Amino acid sequence: MLMTMQELYERRLSRYTAALRNEKPDCVPIRPFVAEFTGVHAGYTCQEMAHDYRLGFAAALRCAADHDWDAVVPNMIATWTGMTQALGLRYYMTPGIDVPANVGHQYLEPSEADAFMREDEYDALIDDPTTFLYEVWLPRVAAPLSAPGRPVTYRHNLALVKGGMAMLEFFHAWADQERRLREETGTVSAIAGILKAPLDIIADKLRGYVGLVSDLYAQPAKVLAACEALAPHLLQVALSSSDPTGHVPIGFWMHRGCVPFISYETFDTMYWPTLQPIIEELWRHGRQTLFYAEGNWDAHLDTFARLPERSIVYHVDRGDIVAAHRKLGHKFCLSGGISNYLLSYGTPQQVRDACRQVLDAAAREGGYVMDASAIVQNDAQVANIRAMTEATREFGQYADGGLAAPAPVGRPTATDVRPVGRRTRTAPGVCLPWEDQRAQLPPICGDEVLARRIWEQVDALGSLFIWQLLLSF
Repeated sequence: MLMTMQELYERRLSRYTAALRNEKPDCVPIRPFVAEFTGVHAGYTCQEMAHDYRLGFAAALRCAADHDWDAVVPNMIATWTGMTQALGLRYYMTPGIDVPANVGHQYLEPSEADAFMREDEYDALIDDPTTFLYEVWLPRVAAPLSAPGRPVTYRHNLALVKGGMAMLEFFHAWADQERRLREETGTVSAIAGILKAPLDIIADKLRGYVGLVSDLYAQPAKVLAACEALAPHLLQVALSSSDPTGHVPIGFWMHRGCVPFISYETFDTMYWPTLQPIIEELWRHGRQTLFYAEGNWDAHLDTFARLPERSIVYHVDRGDIVAAHRKLGHKFCLSGGISNYLLSYGTPQQVRDACRQVLDAAAREGGYVMDASAIVQNDAQVANIRAMTEATREFGQYADGGLAAPAPVGRPTATDVRPVGRRTRTAPGVCLPWEDQRAQLPPICGDEVLARRIWEQVDALGSLFIWQLLLSF
């Protein structure tokens, strides 16, 4: 008897969450992070999917419908040109405009001299990160915006309104895409929410990598203080954007925090001390974090092994999946390990052989999710992705596994949010505190509680905009 889409979805969710709990489901779940590859399969160029997110959504739906996958990201092409162009973001090269139409978007990192945060601006960031992002960072990354003190133009105002409205449109459409994945293809939305490490934020979007390295030598205390100031805001974004059911993990994109980008000393004294409390606080709230370890993080496996059991999923890119399984597999689910180079330039048989090797190495006792090593772009071969799927279904069965009803991966142990990092002048999730607004108002003759609640709800949208721009786009 054929399953309904709802039954198929529940079966896949049970399979996926069992693996995330480091348990043994009926078979290894498949969760490929497919980005531009979806366009190859569905017949769209990179420009078409980047400019019209509806086509990117359609391509992801088509891939999910045509492949036996348990979970996918609703659209890995999250840089919608409609929003980035409205804001005039300087750090993008856009498909079909700055690069050829079938080349994915590229990030442009400025030179140290042109960094979006200057070396003498740490104190302003440390004092109030949200205000700094609006007053200093945003005018530098968004071409139409005027710096404080300069004339505000028509293009300035229009960019802010269009950029904010476009972000809300995109997020609203994203929720509907998750529903369509569930109802039309029976596929689980693989992750929810976003997190980056404080030190990575400085390297990615503020000082640039070269600027960060200079500062680590010239003013390490300022770098550490900035990481501590960013930490509570990054926690708030991750927690507020996470899956409220606790089923799927928060996506944590790991960029420049590993050796050799930074030294062991910097990792031990800055990167990890300002990140670990965030991970542990998320786990207190029943939220698991997917460590998407881009590059090779083998040097830090012993450190990750000290985190609470099941609190993370560890994704292997260029690292040694055998070593990862030996050091982490007893506590955490693993994913990945299938070479993107092989998916692009190998043969289907080579892909099948690689899948079998990874399954033998990391999946025998459960707690493994099949995926490529890194995000799958448009150089991957359709036949090789199909071979990865078929090999996993053939070699990834568990004779002694099973499925239980879908349940949260972690059990919340608290509803309060413990402070992490350094307290800043404006609290996480806030732009203009009610107390400041209240001082500007005449005596309130009605219900102040109501007035405050609505003010804070709308004010939080301002925080959502700037922090999501920093983290997601």
